[in-house]
Amino acid sequence: MRMTVMHVTDASFEELVLGSELPVLVDLYADWCQPCKLIAPLVEKLASEYAGTLTVAKVNVDENPGLAQALRAQSIPMLVVIDGGRVVAEQVGALDEAALRKFVEPFLPAAADKLEAKELSTLLSAGRAQAVDVRDAGSFGRAHLPGAIHLSASEIGARASELSGVEDGRLRVLYGRTEDEARDAAAASQELGVPVAYLAGGMLGWESEGLPIERG
Repeated sequence: MRMTVMHVTDASFEELVLGSELPVLVDLYADWCQPCKLIAPLVEKLASEYAGTLTVAKVNVDENPGLAQALRAQSIPMLVVIDGGRVVAEQVGALDEAALRKFVEPFLPAAADKLEAKELSTLLSAGRAQAVDVRDAGSFGRAHLPGAIHLSASEIGARASELSGVEDGRLRVLYGRTEDEARDAAAASQELGVPVAYLAGGMLGWESEGLPIERG
């Protein structure tokens, strides 16, 4: 589901932002600000991706000088995280996507279907999980997690039923080269009614922990 970014004003800020039950990422911008335009698509992407865990709001500082003053926006773009009605983090200047995620993620609830590499390693050793590689076949053939099976991300729609753990009781844990790749594939599977988990950090994170891999 795509979540729309809220445009808030001096008048609506208290109700929509300070009264929000979720943490709120506030993007202070102006129409003439070029760096603001560069980060706008990233802010919109987060609004969609974190729907249900994060509210995203935009404030035009020219049209809402009261908010600009209250949030001490002396330079834009300025990003502010408000949680429980108070400012918990702020950042002046444009961020790339990785830095923007790092900025907001400390304030998000942990995803129940997200496993750290060492957690997955323990489950695999105990026979309680099945690793599923969603990368391309060539990458899988070169190296993969122990005992992993291959099901590329593009095949999730047609083969989602294969991810069910009903028969053997093992949780299917998806992983890609990066965390984003597996998270998107897991979301596609869950939308089809097949619950799965995904690996934090992806294959790169697994290798950085020095955990075993199978080659060939």
